[in-house]
Amino acid sequence: MRKRKQFVTKKLADHEWTVLIWRDADGYLVAEVPELQGCYTQARSWDELMTRIEEAILLCLEDADEEVVASRKLVGIQRLRLVNVR
Repeated sequence: MRKRKQFVTKKLADHEWTVLIWRDADGYLVAEVPELQGCYTQARSWDELMTRIEEAILLCLEDADEEVVASRKLVGIQRLRLVNVR
């Protein structure tokens, strides 16, 4: 098992992360952090999902380039209805 880094910069530790959550076809809750590429997890309950996404964020930060993380900003979520589908 990999030893987890104990160092996360104050800038990243104080950051408030956006977490997108949806329910998949099998009934699992799925959480994704758009600012951290590949940062996602799933669980059956909301409490377990929150615990797991916090763990996933910490794991993603271990390997992340702080400048890249700081430059990725979620700018919006848009719902789109396809109108010209044949």
